[in-house]
Amino acid sequence: MNIKLCERTRDTVVSSYEKYRQPEITRTLPMRDLSLEETLAQFERTSLPDSASCGKTLWANGHYVGDLWIYSINTNETPNAMLSFCIFETEFWGKGIMSQAVALFLPECVTRYSLSSIGAFVYADNLPSVKVLQKNGFVIREELVEDGRVSVYLEKSI
Repeated sequence: MNIKLCERTRDTVVSSYEKYRQPEITRTLPMRDLSLEETLAQFERTSLPDSASCGKTLWANGHYVGDLWIYSINTNETPNAMLSFCIFETEFWGKGIMSQAVALFLPECVTRYSLSSIGAFVYADNLPSVKVLQKNGFVIREELVEDGRVSVYLEKSI
């Protein structure tokens, strides 16, 4: 499968807005309930020089299928960030696409922000996402319960 990461645009943000509200997605990915206008404003802030987040769109065989992003970028003494990702086109689930995409995305983030570690929170029962992270060198560091749901924190040291 041909995997490609591209820049996020206002059009891709609009295109993905409703797709992220599918029940299959909301069960696996915790998200804030933002309006489209708030989502677009948040996207616009990522283009600012001091932005604490950035992302890429994920394309598989020429189809826009998901996104990857890092957030809470901290470039102080111990540079770190948090990773999140989602394939919103469910017919592309289980094909190894996200494992490949994360492997492409992380080196770019590490270089751009001189990161020494990257973390990720995932619902513990979202085994496909846990496996994506583990395949990319993340290790489970902590388990916690939030809003009655068990999550795990994984981290990768660079």
